[in-house]
Amino acid sequence: MAKVQINNVVVLDNPSPFLNPFQFEITFECIEELQEDLEWKIIYVGSAESEDYDQVLDTVLVGPVSVGRHMFVFQADPPDTSKIPVQDSLGVTVVLLTCSYRNNEFVRIGYYVNNEYLDPDLRENPSQVTQYDKMTRNILATSPRVTRFKIDWDDNPSETPTDENKPPSPPPYMASMPPLDSQMLSSLAQGTPCAEKIITDINMDSSSNTLDNEIKMMT
Repeated sequence: MAKVQINNVVVLDNPSPFLNPFQFEITFECIEELQEDLEWKIIYVGSAESEDYDQVLDTVLVGPVSVGRHMFVFQADPPDTSKIPVQDSLGVTVVLLTCSYRNNEFVRIGYYVNNEYLDPDLRENPSQVTQYDKMTRNILATSPRVTRFKIDWDDNPSETPTDENKPPSPPPYMASMPPLDSQMLSSLAQGTPCAEKIITDINMDSSSNTLDNEIKMMT
């Protein structure tokens, strides 16, 4: 059984200008004291075509972690725009929160993000050079995808894991996300403020390795 359960994530300052920091208020429960820190990451998917454009926006170690409920705000700078392919700068992409213990990822929370111009003229006729300072970012906070992975929480492992008993590696970030449905697209397109979603209400999916098709970003 996992020693850490995510209770809730609140997406702060959403929607916001593209160049604003990402901010997540994270609440989690620890059911047994941990001997080492938790490692949290915010990852921005720069392109659905290649993992080479994934950017780790920030990493933070949280600890010591005692038994009980904990809450903190995780903030990270926006992605390095020079590393985003021009053809992928506008439209829908993904941002993820991940948490690991002893270098083993055990939970991943993914959100669709829509990047677009505020100016109607730029929407209709976007410039060849992306003007990030005129873009807005809307995170679909009401429809996250939570994926959990089984890891060894034992503080005194009796044996070194072998290839046979090692848990499978987490899938690529985009492969963790479900297909966009019409309701999701409508919320993203309208820029509806989406502040909060109770994580315990979300269908936890631990079988994302079985996804056959990589999701393509929509422009």
